[in-house]
Amino acid sequence: MAKTRLACLLTLLSTHCYFSALAVVLKTSEESPSTDEFNRVELSCLIESISTTNPRIEWKKITNNKPSYVYFDRKISGDLENRALIREPATLVITNATRSDTAKYRCEVTAADDAKSFDEIVIDLIVRVKPVVPKCSVPKSVPFGKLAELSCVEEEGFPKSQYQWFKNSEEIPEDPKSSPKFLNSSYTLNTGTGTLRFTSVIKEDAGEYYCRAKNDAGHAQCAAQKMEVYDIDIVGIVLGVLVVVIVLLCITVGICCAYKQGYFSTQKQTGNNYKVPAKGDGVDYVRTEDEGDFRHKSSFVI
Repeated sequence: MAKTRLACLLTLLSTHCYFSALAVVLKTSEESPSTDEFNRVELSCLIESISTTNPRIEWKKITNNKPSYVYFDRKISGDLENRALIREPATLVITNATRSDTAKYRCEVTAADDAKSFDEIVIDLIVRVKPVVPKCSVPKSVPFGKLAELSCVEEEGFPKSQYQWFKNSEEIPEDPKSSPKFLNSSYTLNTGTGTLRFTSVIKEDAGEYYCRAKNDAGHAQCAAQKMEVYDIDIVGIVLGVLVVVIVLLCITVGICCAYKQGYFSTQKQTGNNYKVPAKGDGVDYVRTEDEGDFRHKSSFVI
């Protein structure tokens, strides 16, 4: 009885091994590999079991749900041409990864002689890109008690950069209440957008500010810029306005007095504007060459 059971068990094991050998099975050592830009990276595609001697191996890059060949008919093509190779049996090696290589890749193996003749695995590659120097904007001077906004922008890094702000070389915390040095300051810091916003600046907020953009690939920062905080002299402004008003009033009064005194009159009595007397009966007046001299001539009415 025991011998019969052992024989059956051996038969089942041999049958299982037979069917396993007739199925192509793939696996990978890393489903989500990552690397820095311009480095080497491997997309592992391992054939765990297969019976076919020369299986067909293909690699496809999937961008926006659209696949395109990067390895077909034993040749590297598409985006990876001259930048990749196949390490037997099916691993894809990118020798110089760029930011455009970030995508999903599908390894497909077709084994015509196997009962299960097809298998595939998908690998999600991330190529990290170091941030470049961010563009920083810091106001040069801000009135005491007024709003001030500092901005920091960097768009090259991948994954998307996070931001830090520094004042006099010391990092500014997200919560001002968490640090004794910034306890009196009133601001909000958005590490995702790089905006540092003071709702009401105080004298202690003056200093040199710079921003740092960072991600998993590295970081970069802009040059420090100085921000000053000055007092608004309300009394001086009011006195200045009063002085201007008084000066304008004095000028206006002076002009009015001058008009009344006739200093701006343009009427003058000259020979050229002398009014000719009205003609009398029988007398005509004729102007001579001499200024203002008139003589008359007689006329007789018959």
